[in-house]
Amino acid sequence: MPRSSETVAALASALAKAQAELVNPEKSLTATIHTGRPGEGERSFRYAPLSSGLDIVRKTLGQHEIATLQTTAIDQTAGMVHLTTTLAHASGEWIASDWPVCPIVDTANPQRMGAALIAGSVRGTDGARTPVAAGQ
Repeated sequence: MPRSSETVAALASALAKAQAELVNPEKSLTATIHTGRPGEGERSFRYAPLSSGLDIVRKTLGQHEIATLQTTAIDQTAGMVHLTTTLAHASGEWIASDWPVCPIVDTANPQRMGAALIAGSVRGTDGARTPVAAGQ
């Protein structure tokens, strides 16, 4: 199965420009973890909501005529649900990556499958920030 269009020069150029503009989302939320271990208190850390990062990536890619498309497929042989992320450019060029997100049996547990798809989705859009991820 092809992983990209025959040429990717226009997409690569647009992606390089978009990556130069990407910024980290603001860490606007705080989480506190109670370890429950004797002698250890709680730990806090700041983090950015997923939606903030996705908003930044979508806006920046869109300004450079790059769309992200994500589809799922079931691989009966491997017993896995796969998430395919495609970066498509207005020129018609594209590159795709595939991520096995969870076993088929997890489809019976919507919460587990949803968490796996979200994690896969984030990894898929990492290709916008990290070219190696997109080519895997």
